[in-house]
Amino acid sequence: MIDKIIRFSINNKFIIGLLILVLIGAGTYSMLNIKLGSVPDITNNQVQVITVAPNLGTQDIEQFVTYPVELAVANLPNVIELRSVSRFGLSVVTIVFEDNMGTYLPRQLVQEKLTQIQEDIPAGFGKPFMAPIATGLGEIYQYSLVPKEGFEHTYSPSDLRTIQDWIVKRQMALVPGVVEINSFGGNVKQYEIALNPNRLISMGISINEVFEALESNNSNTGGAYIEKNHQANFIRGEGLARTLEDIENIVIENNENTPILIKDVAEAVRFGAAVRYGAFTEDGQESVGGQVLMLKGENPNEVIKNVQKRIANIQKSLPEGLEIKPFLDRSDLIARTTSTVSKNLIEGALIVVFVLVLLLGSLRGGLLTASIIPLSLLFAFILMKATGVWANLMSLGAIDFGIIVDGAVIIVEGTVHHIEKRIKKNKDDFTSQEMDELTYKSSSMMMNSAFFGQLIILIVFTPILFLTGVEGKMFRPMAFTFGFAVLGALLLCLTYVPVMASLFLKPSSQKKQNWFTKLEAALTKISDKMMKGIFKVYKPLIQGALKFKKSVIGVAVLLFAIAAFVFSTMGGEFIPKLDEGDIAMQIIMKPGSSLSESIKVSEEVENIIKNNFPEVKTMVGRIGVSEIPTDPMPMDIADSFIILEKDIDKWTSAETKAELIEKMQEKLKTIIGVNFIFTQPVELRFNELLTGVREDVAIKLYGNDLDVLATKANEMATIIQTVEGAADVRAEATEGLPQITVNYQRAKLAKYGLTIDKLNQYVSTAFAGAEAGIIFEGEKRFDLVVRYSDKYRQSIDDLRNLFVDLPNSASQIPLKELAEISYKPGPMQISRDNTYRRVSVGVNVRGRDVESMVEEVQQRLDAELVLPEGYFIEYGGSFENLKRAKERLTIVVPIALLLIFILLYFALNSFTQATMIYMAVPLAVIGGIFSLSLRGMPFSISAGVGFVVLFGVAVLNGLVLVSRFNSLKLEGMTGLSERILLATEERLRPILLTAIAAIMGFVPMAISASAGAEVQRPLATVVIGGLISSTLLTLLVVPVMYYIVENRSKKRNDKKSKTMNTSIASILVLVLYSFTGVNSAVAQEQPQQLTIDDAISLAFENNPTIKAATFEIKKQESLKKSAFDFDKTAVSYTKGQINGLQTDYEISVNQDFKFPTVYGSQSKLQKEKVTLSEYALTLEKNRLERNVRAVYMELWFAKSKFTLIKNLEKEFQSFAIIADKRFLAGETNQIEKMVAEGKREEIRLLKSEADLDVINLRKQLKLVLNVEELGTISDGELQKSPLITSKDFSENSPILKLQQQVVNVSLKKYNLEKSNFLPDLSAGYFNQQIEGVKNFTGFQVGIKVPLFFWGQKGKTQAAKKNSEIAQLNFEQTKLDVNSVLEANFQEYEKHNASLNYYETKGLQLADKLFSSANTAYKEGEIGYVEYIATLEQAVQIKRDYLDRLNLYNQTVNEINYLTGKYN
Repeated sequence: MIDKIIRFSINNKFIIGLLILVLIGAGTYSMLNIKLGSVPDITNNQVQVITVAPNLGTQDIEQFVTYPVELAVANLPNVIELRSVSRFGLSVVTIVFEDNMGTYLPRQLVQEKLTQIQEDIPAGFGKPFMAPIATGLGEIYQYSLVPKEGFEHTYSPSDLRTIQDWIVKRQMALVPGVVEINSFGGNVKQYEIALNPNRLISMGISINEVFEALESNNSNTGGAYIEKNHQANFIRGEGLARTLEDIENIVIENNENTPILIKDVAEAVRFGAAVRYGAFTEDGQESVGGQVLMLKGENPNEVIKNVQKRIANIQKSLPEGLEIKPFLDRSDLIARTTSTVSKNLIEGALIVVFVLVLLLGSLRGGLLTASIIPLSLLFAFILMKATGVWANLMSLGAIDFGIIVDGAVIIVEGTVHHIEKRIKKNKDDFTSQEMDELTYKSSSMMMNSAFFGQLIILIVFTPILFLTGVEGKMFRPMAFTFGFAVLGALLLCLTYVPVMASLFLKPSSQKKQNWFTKLEAALTKISDKMMKGIFKVYKPLIQGALKFKKSVIGVAVLLFAIAAFVFSTMGGEFIPKLDEGDIAMQIIMKPGSSLSESIKVSEEVENIIKNNFPEVKTMVGRIGVSEIPTDPMPMDIADSFIILEKDIDKWTSAETKAELIEKMQEKLKTIIGVNFIFTQPVELRFNELLTGVREDVAIKLYGNDLDVLATKANEMATIIQTVEGAADVRAEATEGLPQITVNYQRAKLAKYGLTIDKLNQYVSTAFAGAEAGIIFEGEKRFDLVVRYSDKYRQSIDDLRNLFVDLPNSASQIPLKELAEISYKPGPMQISRDNTYRRVSVGVNVRGRDVESMVEEVQQRLDAELVLPEGYFIEYGGSFENLKRAKERLTIVVPIALLLIFILLYFALNSFTQATMIYMAVPLAVIGGIFSLSLRGMPFSISAGVGFVVLFGVAVLNGLVLVSRFNSLKLEGMTGLSERILLATEERLRPILLTAIAAIMGFVPMAISASAGAEVQRPLATVVIGGLISSTLLTLLVVPVMYYIVENRSKKRNDKKSKTMNTSIASILVLVLYSFTGVNSAVAQEQPQQLTIDDAISLAFENNPTIKAATFEIKKQESLKKSAFDFDKTAVSYTKGQINGLQTDYEISVNQDFKFPTVYGSQSKLQKEKVTLSEYALTLEKNRLERNVRAVYMELWFAKSKFTLIKNLEKEFQSFAIIADKRFLAGETNQIEKMVAEGKREEIRLLKSEADLDVINLRKQLKLVLNVEELGTISDGELQKSPLITSKDFSENSPILKLQQQVVNVSLKKYNLEKSNFLPDLSAGYFNQQIEGVKNFTGFQVGIKVPLFFWGQKGKTQAAKKNSEIAQLNFEQTKLDVNSVLEANFQEYEKHNASLNYYETKGLQLADKLFSSANTAYKEGEIGYVEYIATLEQAVQIKRDYLDRLNLYNQTVNEINYLTGKYN
C-alpha cells in the first residue's frame, strides 16, 4: 500500500502539485479564521442560578431560597456537582453538568425547574434567574468611565452610573459574541421620597397611604377614539409623573377640604440612590466601570476586536469630558501568548533547518525536509478548524518540528545516500526516469520504518485524548494539534517528499558547476567530516560496549534505579502557573466592615501602590457584588487588579513579579487589620468557578453546625500557617455579621390585630426603601422609591421608634411596643457542597510544590485536629486536579506504553526485538527525570504529558537501528560484530538527525521566559533530557542487547540442526518418493459444479442439528416400550418358627399393577411424542433448507454482480486506451485522459470489493453446509426462484404442525394425569409349610385406592393449564406466521411488478444505451462526459435489476419456508 502510494505520487507529479496548492490555500484560510485564545477554557459545564433578595438575612436566604433551588435541580440528569453560597440578600447556586451535555440543554433543564421553584419561594423573596452564558475566560474586556482633565467634578457617581447603564451598555447590545455587560460602581439613580416620620405621625398618615397615593396617581390610560371631521381622534389620559414637582404635588388624602400632599409628609422629594452592596475604585478614587462578558464558545480574539470597534463608536456619543478607559483587555494576554508560541515555533523551525542542512550535507535536502514544517502546520490548521480545536498556548505550544520532520529526514537521507553511492560509481548523469526510480526505491525502503515511527508518535498521543476534567481540557487540544501535524507530515512523506526529491535532489552534471553546486559540495564535505569525526569517537565506545556487555547493561540499570529514587523525592504540582502579566489582589477586611470603610481602605491601598511602584500602570478595585452577582463577594472583600507594565526591562522597583509582590506586601503592612492575597486575574476567576474557592488549594470541612464549622476552620488555619510553603492562609468568614434583630411578640400583635407581614413591610420600606412606581425620562426608566429620610435611619432607636398604624383605628404605635429589638451577630455566609454545609480554608502555595505541601498539611491536621462525629475534610483546588490527573495518567501511560510495544511488534514481527527496542523507554525516563531535577522543577501534568510524548519519540532510534540490523542479516552478513558496526555507521546520521532535530525543536520552549512559557517549559525539559539519554544509551545498549539475543538464538539453532540432520534426510526421501503421486492426485482433482439441490443434500448430511433431531425420533421410538412399565415383581422366602415350634418356610410372589387404562394413556402419550419429534425434524430441515437457499442465492447474486462489474471494467479499460491515444494524437486534453484513468481505477476498486463479497459469502456457505471445501457455484445468470405455494398454508406449515403437536402432547399428558386418580391393583401367590406339612398354596388380590388425592389433583390441574397454555401459544403462533406471510406476499407482489418492468423494458434499454454509447464515442459523436454518464446509467439499470431479483428470490425463499413447501 505504501509503495503504491509513493509510485502513484512520483508518476503523477502534477496532481500532487495541485493538491499541495490546495493545501496551502485551505491551510492559510483556516489559519486566518481559526478561533484564537490565550489558554484553553478549563471552566466546567456549569449553570449559575442567582437570586437577589436585598432585605433577607443569611439564614433566611438559605432556608427559603437556596435549599428549594438545590432540591429542585439536584436530580437533573448528568449533574456531577452542586455548590451554593448564601449571603445577606443573595443566593448563588452553581450546578455543574457533565461536559457532553452541551451548553444549552443544561440551561433548558434548569429553566424548567426554575418555573416550578417560583411556587416554593415566598413572595418578596426574590426571583431566581440564570447567570449569563459565560465562562472563566468570558471576562474579556473591563473598562471604567473616566472624566478628562478639567471635568473631574462635573459628573457625580450617580451621573456616571446612569451614563454607563443607559448609553454605554445599551450601545454595546448586539455586538457579535457578547452575552452581557455587567456594570459596577457608582450610584443607581432613583426618585426618592424621603419621609419624615414626625410629620407622618402628626398628620396621621401611614406609609401604606403614601404608597396608595403614589400608585394611583402615576399612570396613563386610553379611551378608544372619537370620530370628527372624517378623522379618528384617539383619547389618551396622561397621568405619569415626569418631574420632582409632579411627585411633590400628589395628594395623599383630603382632610376637611385641605389636601395633604407628598411634600407635606416628606423631608424631601429628590434624586436619590439605591442602597449599595458594592463599589468600584480606580487609582485612589471612586469610579464606575463595566465588564464585557463573552458568549461561551465564541472566538475571543474576534469578539474583542468587535468590542473595541464598538467602544470607539460609543466614545463619540459620550457627554463632553468623559472617556472609556479599558483597564483589563484580554487581547493583550492573547497577543503575548501568541507571540510566545510563534516565536518558539519560528526559532525552533530555524534551528531544525540549520541542523538538517548541516547534518544532511545537502542544502536542497535540508530545505526540502524543512518545507514539511509549514505544510504540516497548515494541514494541522485545516483539521483544527474542522474539528473546533482552538489555537492557543497549549494547542500550538508543544509542536516540535524536529519530531514532525522525522519521516522526511529518513526518506531524504536515504535518497541522498543512494545518490552518493551512484556518484561513487561514476554515474552522476541521471535521466528523469532513473531519478524517479531511485527516489521510489529509497522512499519505499525507508518509509516502512519511518511510517511505523510516525504511527507510533500518532498512537502515543491517543491516550492523552482520554484525559478528563481540567487536565483533559488543557492537554487534549495539544494532542489533537500535534496528531494533526504528524498526520499531515505522514501524508506529505508518502506524496510530496518523493515528488520533490525526484525533482530537486537530482545531482548536477560535473560539466554544469556553479556557485550553488559548489556550496552544496562544500556542505557535503563538512557534513561527512563531522559524521566521520563523530563515528571515530563512537566506534571505540561501541566496540568496548560489545566487549563488556554485562557492564553496559548494569550501568543502564543503575542509572534507571537512581532516576527512580530521584523521582520518588520529587514534589508535584498540577500545572505551572501561567504568568498573565498582571496581578489580582484580594483585600480582606474585618468581617462586617461597612461599604464606606471598604471604599476608604481600597482607595488607601491604591494610593500606596500607585505612589510607590512606577511599574503599575493603573489599579482598580471591585468591592462587594456587581449588577449581575456571579461573584458573591461580601462588602468586606475587594478584588483589586494591578495592571503592570509588560516590558520588565522598564521596571525599576523589582526585577521579577515575585519580588514586586514581596515589596508591595511590605509597603501595605502600614494598613492595620487588613489581609492581602495575591494571585492573577484569570487564575482567580478559574479557581472560583471550578472549586468555589479563590486560592490554589481549598481544604474543605463538612458538617452541620455553623458555630462548630467556624471554630474548627480557625483551628485548621492556625495549624496550616505553620506549614512551609503555605501562604495567604485564610479561613472562610462564616460568622460575625452585625445584625439588628427584630423579634416580634406575638401576644401583643394579637392584641392590636397586627400581622408580622405588615410589620416586615414597614421595616423594609422605612429603612431599605420600597418601589412605588417608575419615572420615565424619555427612554430611561428610574425607580420611584419611598423610605425614611437619612437622618431617621441612623441608629437602633430610629428602628425602635418606627410607628405602625393600627387596623380599624387612626392611632399608631411604635415598633418597640410590639417587638424586642437588639444587636445580635449572625452568620456572614453559608456555603454548601452537594447539599452539605461546609467551610473552607484557602491556601496559596509559594516556594514549594503543591503535592508535598498538601501531604504535610494532611499529616498535621490528622495529628492535631480533633473533629466531632459526622465532620470530615476534603482537599480541593489544584491539588484535587493533580490527584485526579495522576490517577488518570497511571491508566493513560501504561496504555501508551502497551500501544508502542504492539506497534513495535507489528513493525518487526519479533517479540524479542520489540522488547529490545522497548528498552529505549526506561533509558529515556532517566534523562527526563534528571533534567527536571537539575532545573529544580517538580513533577507536573505538563511534565507527565512530556513523558508520554518522549516514549513515542525515544523508540524511533532503536527501530531505525534494528531494522538495519535485520536488513543486513537478510543480505547475508553473518558476522554479528561486523553487522552491528556497519549498521551503526550507516544509521548514525539519521539517528542523530532525528534526535538532534527533535531536541533543538524544543530548545526555544525550554529556555523561553515570555508569557506562557511556564506551562511549556517542563514538557520541553523532559523531552530534551529524555532524548539525550535515550539517544546516547540506545546507541550502546540496543546493539549490546541485539548481540546477546542473536548470539543465543544462533546457539540454539546450531543445537537443533545437529539433532535434526538425521531425520531430515529420511523425510526428504519420503517427500521425494510421494511427490509424483501427490501431484498426479492434485492434477486429477477438478472443481465440481455445486447446484442448489446438491448444497441442500450436503447440508442435510453434515448438519449436527438434523442428526440430533433424527436421533431424537429414535429415542422416542425406543421409549414406546416404557408405556407398559409394570412395577418390579416381589419374590420373598421366609424360614423359621413361623407357625409354631417347628421350623417352617413360606415362599410368596407379589406383583403391583396400575389400572389398565393408565397403560393405554401412557402408550398414546408416547406415540404423540414420537410424532412431535418427527415434526421437529421436518421443521429443522425446512429451516436449514431456507438458510442454505438464502446464502446460496446471495452468493449467486454476488457473482452476478462481480461479472457485471468485470464487463464494465473491460469497457473502461478500452476507454482509457482510446483516451490515451487521442491525447497523444492531440485530439483531446489531459483531463479526459485523467478521467479515463480515474474511472478505470474506480471500477477496479469496485471489482475488488465485489470479489471480497463473493469470498465472504463462500465462507458463509461453507459454514452452513459444514464442509471444508466447496465446489464452484453456477456462473450463469441469476434466475428467478419458483413460488411453490399459495396463501392457504394452514395444513402444510411445519411451524404450525409442530405447535399443534405440542398441544396434542399436552392434552395426552392431561389425560394421563387424570387416569392416575384410578386405583392401583395387586396380585400374589404363596406356598408354605405349616408344622411340617408342605404345599399349602393360595393367592391374593388387592386394590389401592387414593384416599389422599389433593397432591394428584394439583398435578392434574397443572397439566390442564399447561394444555391451555399450549393452545394459546398455538393460536399466537398462527397469528404471527399469518402476519409475516402476508407481509412477505406484499413484498413478493412489489418485487414481481418491478421485475416485469426490467424484463420487458429495462434490460433492453440498458443494452441499447451500452451499445449506442460505445459506437457514438468511438465515432466522436459524444464527449467523454456523456459517454461515462450513459455507461453508468446502463450499468445502474442492470445493477438495480440484480438487486431487485435478489430481493425477489429471498422473499420467495421465505414464503416457501413459512408454508412448508421444502421437504
